[in-house]
Amino acid sequence: MSEPEPKHLEAGENGRRAYHVRFGMIVAVGFAVLIACGVRTCLQNSMEPVDARFAPPPGGHVMYLPTPQDVVDRMLELAAVRQDDLVYDLGCGDGRVLVTAARTYGCRCRGYDIDPLRVRDSLENARRHGVADLVQVEQRDIFTLDLKDADVIFLYLLPELNVRLIPQLKQLRPGTRIVSHLFDMQGVSPDQVLQVDSAEDGSEHPVYLWTAPLRSTKQE
Repeated sequence: MSEPEPKHLEAGENGRRAYHVRFGMIVAVGFAVLIACGVRTCLQNSMEPVDARFAPPPGGHVMYLPTPQDVVDRMLELAAVRQDDLVYDLGCGDGRVLVTAARTYGCRCRGYDIDPLRVRDSLENARRHGVADLVQVEQRDIFTLDLKDADVIFLYLLPELNVRLIPQLKQLRPGTRIVSHLFDMQGVSPDQVLQVDSAEDGSEHPVYLWTAPLRSTKQE
């Protein structure tokens, strides 16, 4: 018959068991807290805007989403921009289309945006790249503009806003080129649709080209 464990050994074993139980409880509580914090963060992130800078401004129609630079380059090529062109960008954002056109082709550019922050960013971008003498940017509602001076017009608007521009675009001089990133213009046939694979975001970007006078789909 085995002898009973000494009292001091039994007490030590019980202490170790209690320690392990307490440690396990602390770890479990810690994981629960981390999980709860993670869930709360996810919920907050799903409810809050990704970045307030991209939200539509008061009176604005669309949120600000910059076009990848490699797509901008292809849009300018599609429009066949020349040095003697006057380029418009309606909803110019940070001015990257205007600045790229001015730097690459040496043409005059005008940008319009209803958001004063975007106007500021565009002007700063032009100054930083040394083309401030070629780039003019104003805070304006694009639906109030007279576009007849433009040789090339760039758009990155929603489809319904492209359609809303049609009365102004019908006033353009013959030969004026209109290029839209991502969205078409319902009721108007494009001359060309280009699918641009952007290395910057790994996505395919449709780009539409129209030439004034606009051709209605009903004419085809």
